Amino acid sequence: MADLPPEVITEILSLVPAKHLLRLRITCKWWRSLIDSTDFIFFHLNKSRDSVIILRQHSRLYELDLNSMDRVKELDHPLMCYSNRIKILGSCNGLLCICNIADDIAFWNPSIRKHRIIPSEPLIRKQPNENNTITTLLAARVYGFGYDLFSDDYKLVSISYFVDLHNRSFDSHVKIYTMRTDVWKTLTSMPYALCCARTMGVFHSGALHWVVTRDLEPDSLDLIVAFDLRFEIFREVVLPGTVDGKFDMDVAVLRGLLCMIENRAKDGFDVWVMKEYGLSDSWCKLFTVEQPRDMKLMKSLKPLGYSRNGDKVLFEQDSKKLCWYNVASKDVSWVRISGMPNSIEGTVCFGSLVKPSLMDRSVQSKKQKVGEEKNTKKRDDFLSKGFKLTL
Repeated sequence: MADLPPEVITEILSLVPAKHLLRLRITCKWWRSLIDSTDFIFFHLNKSRDSVIILRQHSRLYELDLNSMDRVKELDHPLMCYSNRIKILGSCNGLLCICNIADDIAFWNPSIRKHRIIPSEPLIRKQPNENNTITTLLAARVYGFGYDLFSDDYKLVSISYFVDLHNRSFDSHVKIYTMRTDVWKTLTSMPYALCCARTMGVFHSGALHWVVTRDLEPDSLDLIVAFDLRFEIFREVVLPGTVDGKFDMDVAVLRGLLCMIENRAKDGFDVWVMKEYGLSDSWCKLFTVEQPRDMKLMKSLKPLGYSRNGDKVLFEQDSKKLCWYNVASKDVSWVRISGMPNSIEGTVCFGSLVKPSLMDRSVQSKKQKVGEEKNTKKRDDFLSKGFKLTL
């Protein structure tokens, strides 16, 4: 490969999985400089098709190959678990955001085994009312983790959801952490009620998505709300014309598209995707997963990804099991992984070289250019001497 032009070598290396690139860094100084450069990291990220399923089981995390489904590797995550659960708060560009029971939070790339512990979120203290009593309770705290392309910044959103059962009202405290500032700041409250206390925000197209309602009434309609990471505001996502929000919903990402799952109880789950983000007319119903016969009804389904040949979709069922849905036969089959317990949760993570820290791309590009010029000069000098010896 020494005789290949640098751009060809760059193209070839961009197709190599991140874990293998770590070993190739020691091949030569130029390759190391290239692989470590910010421009190449972004180039590799855009080319990457290397995705795995991160399985969570109490305090342990495992890596599962989506294509083989039989190679499971336990990951050495950077947080103390204190014999309790580890939570996955989100996944973006190969970075996982995880936390433990002590609310220690880390941005972690399992492919390159690098992490960053972020500052603790400030505590929220509710003020007592005029009778010097506190009637509101913390009902849930959810997070969302994503990347703001415009500011080249990774951001973590925290929503603390409070409920006053006496007055049948709710309130929320929204905070955001940005990697560039390395601090938390308080934002305007979210004027919606969370539908699920365990659901973390789904990142897609520069926004985080949750399923919410407008109030606490039992017959309130579900809707999808998006938090724009650039402008740091909430907005509603228009649903398909035939979806009225009367059934429970969930939101996910499937094949790079925003996905909405409507739980129609005994009638199964309708799976929709938005082919062009932001255009309500682009919603398309892919299929309906029917409830299995002679078995307990499935309560929820979250798509994780397609099989390699595209004939099956992997789902997380009821936040504890994995199952395949065959698109052609419409059959559902449960996945059993050797050595793994039956109760597991799954998160999709892309293999990448993205570091849990930020660097100015312009500065790095200048360094990379200087390195390439030095490497080219050394190669030319070597070839020139080589030809003289041959002649």
